[in-house]
Amino acid sequence: MLTVAVVVAALVAAGDGAPARTGAAPHARSQDGSDRAGPASAPAAGTPLSVSTSAAGGVPIARSRFARGACVGFAPTSGDNHHTVFIDAGHGGVDPGGPGVTKSGRVIYEAGENLTIELETMNLLRAEGFRVVVSRTVNTDIIKPTAADLTGGVLSEAGARADVAARDVCADLARATVLVGIYFDAGTSPLDAGCITAYDPARSFAAKSRRLATLLQRDVLARMNAHGWQIPNDGVQPDTTLGGVPLTATAASYRHLLLLGPADPGWFTTPSRMPGALIEPLFISDPFEGSIANSAAGHRAIAEGMAQAIEQYLGTPS
Repeated sequence: MLTVAVVVAALVAAGDGAPARTGAAPHARSQDGSDRAGPASAPAAGTPLSVSTSAAGGVPIARSRFARGACVGFAPTSGDNHHTVFIDAGHGGVDPGGPGVTKSGRVIYEAGENLTIELETMNLLRAEGFRVVVSRTVNTDIIKPTAADLTGGVLSEAGARADVAARDVCADLARATVLVGIYFDAGTSPLDAGCITAYDPARSFAAKSRRLATLLQRDVLARMNAHGWQIPNDGVQPDTTLGGVPLTATAASYRHLLLLGPADPGWFTTPSRMPGALIEPLFISDPFEGSIANSAAGHRAIAEGMAQAIEQYLGTPS
C-alpha cells in the first residue's frame, strides 16, 4: 500500500502537485558538507518577525463542494483594486506533503509551512486592496474525501488527483485574475538546494504565466537573500520539464502539473482559467533551508516576495 506522501510524490509528474526535481544547483558549502560558507545563518524557529496569519472574516465559496476550511474568500482590508488573487497552500489534511528537517533535527512537513506562508501572503495582499481566495485556511484536504478517494485511510491515486484538481475549481469559481501555488521541494542528495518557479507553456496565457513566474522567482529569492542566506537560483522552468515517476500511462502522457496545466479528456476536465505559477522557494530536506522554511523570518521573507511579485504583475504599486 502506498502512503499518501508516496502517492502524491509519484503523481507529481502527472501534474498532481509540486514538481519533484533533480539536478538542483548546489549550496555554497564547506568541503565537509556542513552549512554553506560565509556568515549567513538560518534563523531560529519562532523568530518574532511574522505577519498576520489570521483567517477571520473569510467567506466559504461553494461551501457544499469543499471541505470545511477549504476554498475561502477574503475581502480587501484597505481599498479595492478589483483584482482577485487565488493562492494555493500545497498539500494538507491527510497529505502532509514532503518531510523536512531543521538544523536542530526537528522534523517538519511541507503542508504546515505552506499554510503559514499562504495566510501571511493573503493578509499582505488584502492590505493592498486585493480580494484573496485561498485553497485552505486550516490543515485540511480540499475535497471531502469519499471511500473511493481513500486507500487505508490516506488519499488514493485518484483521491490525490481530485484534491489538486479541486484547487483549480476553487480558483475558477472565484473568478481569480491570477493563481499562485506555494509548495516546498525535497530531495535525496545533500546538494539539493535552491528556489525554483514553474509555469505551464501549453496554455493560451503562457506568456503571462511566465512573466508571473519570473517575478515570483526574482522577488522571493531577493527577499530571502537579503538576509544573507545565499539560496541558489534554480530558475524559472516549464512544468513539462519537472516531475517524478508517473504511476500510470495516462499520467505519463499528460506531462503537466494539474494546478497549472490544460484540460485532457478522460484525465483532467477542470483546468484553471487564469495565468498561474507555482513556486518552491526552498528544499526542506536540506537542514539549512529547512530551518528557514520553519522560521518566522523565512515565512515573512517568502510572503513579502510573493505579495510584491503579484502586485507588480497586476500593475499595482508595491
